[in-house]
Amino acid sequence: MIKPKRQVAYIEDIDRKGSRVLKLDGLEIALFRLSGGEVLAVENKCPHKGGALSEGMVCGDKVHCPLHDWRISLHTGQVQEPDHGCVPTYEVEVDPVSGAVYLMI
Repeated sequence: MIKPKRQVAYIEDIDRKGSRVLKLDGLEIALFRLSGGEVLAVENKCPHKGGALSEGMVCGDKVHCPLHDWRISLHTGQVQEPDHGCVPTYEVEVDPVSGAVYLMI
């Protein structure tokens, strides 16, 4: 099944190693731009205590939850051991010409 894509931002709207929060269809999604320019999207809620991941620090391809420092992969949504859990991830596409950021949802 092909997921529809929705334009949600432009690449310049998201600082490197920063985030932007979107509310779509009742979901709160955090877009992250890694230091290399890649844009990734996860649900903006830590599986531990619901902390806003968009407020966490990005290190490499992981975000540290601001509440209890859980480390979560922005590629897979998987929490780093010894903690456990997972957050939903969303496919992102960036148009290389216009810089438009699309979320497949």
